[in-house]
Amino acid sequence: MIFNQYKEIRERSVSLCADLDPEDYVIQAAEHVSPAKWHLAHTTWFFETFILKKFKENYQEYHADFSFLFNSYYNAVGERTARNQRGLMTRPTVKEILAYRSFVDKQMYALLQESTVSEMIDTVVLGLNHEQQHQELMLTDLKYNLSFNPLRPSVMEINEYPGQNPSEWLDIAEGIYEIGFEGDGFSFDNEATKHKVYLQEYSIASQLVTNGEYLEFINHGGYADPQYWHSDGWTWVEAEGIKCPDYWEQKEGSWFYYTLDGMKEIDLDAPVAHVSFYEAAAYAEWMNLRLPTEAEWETAAEKFDWGNRWEWTNSAYLPYPGFAKAPGAIGEYNGKFMVNQMVLRGSSIATSPGHSRATYRNFFHPHYRWQFTGIRLCKK
Repeated sequence: MIFNQYKEIRERSVSLCADLDPEDYVIQAAEHVSPAKWHLAHTTWFFETFILKKFKENYQEYHADFSFLFNSYYNAVGERTARNQRGLMTRPTVKEILAYRSFVDKQMYALLQESTVSEMIDTVVLGLNHEQQHQELMLTDLKYNLSFNPLRPSVMEINEYPGQNPSEWLDIAEGIYEIGFEGDGFSFDNEATKHKVYLQEYSIASQLVTNGEYLEFINHGGYADPQYWHSDGWTWVEAEGIKCPDYWEQKEGSWFYYTLDGMKEIDLDAPVAHVSFYEAAAYAEWMNLRLPTEAEWETAAEKFDWGNRWEWTNSAYLPYPGFAKAPGAIGEYNGKFMVNQMVLRGSSIATSPGHSRATYRNFFHPHYRWQFTGIRLCKK
């Protein structure tokens, strides 16, 4: 089973790039995004570094410099190239990166057929979930990178703005609830441990805020009135000249947004995307409502559909009771990022199949909005 999962997920990463030209693989428009070529190489480096070098006897690494080029943030593994310089790597070429993937995959196929060591299998499963995270990042990073091209190129269609049903309020009773992952199957370490939380009664929207609803906030001067914004958010709005969600453009009185399938006229009934935590919180304040906490979101998740957008919560990214980092470099995966970031819940239209669950804790700094991030409102 793990052999088939490995093969399917690894092949999907390459297939996502099927319509790209070599030049598309290299661009990096900002430090917080990476080139598609780097994602393909980094996910391969993960398997080479944490599995093949440790579990395959007499393994010889593919290239001595690749660890420096394709390590992301694992300090325990060694030095690495500066994050903002990943787009400067014209070499190794795309062809060489694909050869690297093929080499590592061949070694992994052999290892998976000859070894069932539980520690190795657990690390493979982590690596596959890590690769699925990067599959989503390949799409969102590519969109960000291509958005700076004045030709607004079309490279794929992933139904970025699907329709949704009208929203209603769902009432949740006061009480003690349990959140967090427990049971069989994979979860990231930041989802543990399962624990009890007390919640006062509240109501949560069954659907996400739409483009049309958010446009009302824009038209009513929401981006020009500091009363709706956190202090840091208002500073960000003024410093960056923010006037609308990312990728939105107004032309001759009509609004459009850039998608991976090119420019499209805004669908007013589709859920708004590419808003920061600052924008989500400001919209909620303008509505005299609020964002849910992550405990409120998870408690109510079985009552509503989710998956089109990563949904901002009003919870800081902090460890759960009983959280413990794994030893060594793998322990750097989540724990060291538990500061100055906000939790998002759900998944998005860019999330890989089988890579979502109600306990999943995503997290980003409050000003980021290049992911498919949206807004679900809460009251009381």
